[in-house]
Amino acid sequence: MTRLSSAVRGLITALAALLAVTAASATARASTDPKAPKDFVALRTVDPTIIQEMRYFTPHNFVGERIDGYQQPICLLTRPAAEALHKAQAKLLRKGYTLKVYDCYRPQRAVNHFVRWAEDLDDQVMKGEFYPNVDKTRLFEDGYIAKKSGHSRGSTMDLTIVRLPAKPTRPYHPGEPLVPCYGPKGERFPDNSVDMGTGFDCFDTLAHTLDPRIQGEQRANRLLLKNTMEGLGFVNLAEEWWHYTYKPEPYPDTYFDFPVSWKSLTSGH
Repeated sequence: MTRLSSAVRGLITALAALLAVTAASATARASTDPKAPKDFVALRTVDPTIIQEMRYFTPHNFVGERIDGYQQPICLLTRPAAEALHKAQAKLLRKGYTLKVYDCYRPQRAVNHFVRWAEDLDDQVMKGEFYPNVDKTRLFEDGYIAKKSGHSRGSTMDLTIVRLPAKPTRPYHPGEPLVPCYGPKGERFPDNSVDMGTGFDCFDTLAHTLDPRIQGEQRANRLLLKNTMEGLGFVNLAEEWWHYTYKPEPYPDTYFDFPVSWKSLTSGH
């Protein structure tokens, strides 16, 4: 009995030591995470009225799981981009709308996650919603996935417009039936956004901002976003109606890798 107790005590001691090493390693990793430059801010501190639905913090994205580097569901941007977005919001609020961001600053580790996913041709869990008509072997060639992203420079965001009063968007439940992102608004995954003709992150030519097949109310909604943003220094990516970059960028050639979290901000939040 004594011998057994001694063995158990030894095992407990070994496990405790292992846990201590693991905890110390995790702490060391956390403490060595890079920090954001001082002119990065949380959008919420500049404009708390803009809705934030940070898709890459959730499994509702083309990968189907939370993306590396998204430690909290917050929008981080360079201050000039955030302040220009605040001006865009003021214009839309007067018309009965609000902005909603899906993604803002994106760390390089998240982009690397996208690349690993794109290279794994067997993983097609979310194809039915996000890229029904695109062969996964063509994601790089067709420009849907790249090894660098303007989002990592901190002045690019993905966003849409929501009519006020904003209705909540229900959460996505992994494994639920998927509907093509270009389907009629009443059929595709519910989003409180106005109808833009496709959902966010739709890998399809219908997502091109000025695709001639998008007409009527859908085209008017895209142009409302485009005209509002471009009047304040933002540039749209022609292939994605939701993608805008504030110019001039404070960091036009720098791709950051600090995590999306309050701790990354050097202001000590």
